[in-house]
Amino acid sequence: MTMGEREPTSSLVLPVILRPIFTQLERRDVGAAQSLRSAILKSEQNNPGFCYDLVASIVRRADLNVNLNEAVLRLQGNITEADRDAVNEYRLTRTEEPFQELNRKSVGLKVILSRIPDEINDRKTFLETIKEIASAIKKLLDVVNEIGSFIPGVTGKQAVEQRKKEFVKYSKKFSTTLKEYFKEGQPNAVFISALFLIRQTNQIMLTVKSKCE
Repeated sequence: MTMGEREPTSSLVLPVILRPIFTQLERRDVGAAQSLRSAILKSEQNNPGFCYDLVASIVRRADLNVNLNEAVLRLQGNITEADRDAVNEYRLTRTEEPFQELNRKSVGLKVILSRIPDEINDRKTFLETIKEIASAIKKLLDVVNEIGSFIPGVTGKQAVEQRKKEFVKYSKKFSTTLKEYFKEGQPNAVFISALFLIRQTNQIMLTVKSKCE
């Protein structure tokens, strides 16, 4: 896997694969879960990409034929309210309706994107899903624009605006990748582009959270 392919997947392994595992382990053994979580988080902070390397190594040792881009994209749709750490990291706590609506729109977009691996080979279904994705992107951007009035200070507004621009850039790249897919039939490129969109959605949530909470 090239660095460009690995980049979005690497940043999503921790929230999508490992944090839900920590949550499940916590129900059985709180102490062990906290120790493991602390050790892995520290390793990831000191060596970005550690979590990806860990999971990729396990997959190789188990001799599994797994496309990690596809797997992470699928698993994004399986994150539930029960996976508190994975969910709350990108969830806004402010109670005003625009913030709660942004929570809903960000989760909604990621869930639709997570359906791509199951639907990409059914052209009719996939075309309908693409329409859903386009609509979800527009609705998310509309809510981000609405939240702009709640953000204090010029610096905070500029930071959110920059995240929005980056999100739009990756949305356009996603659209271009889809056109290329229908010509060349390379699903992995679509998976990677969808993961970039998920990462940018998370970045919007983290930025809004840091500037408003």
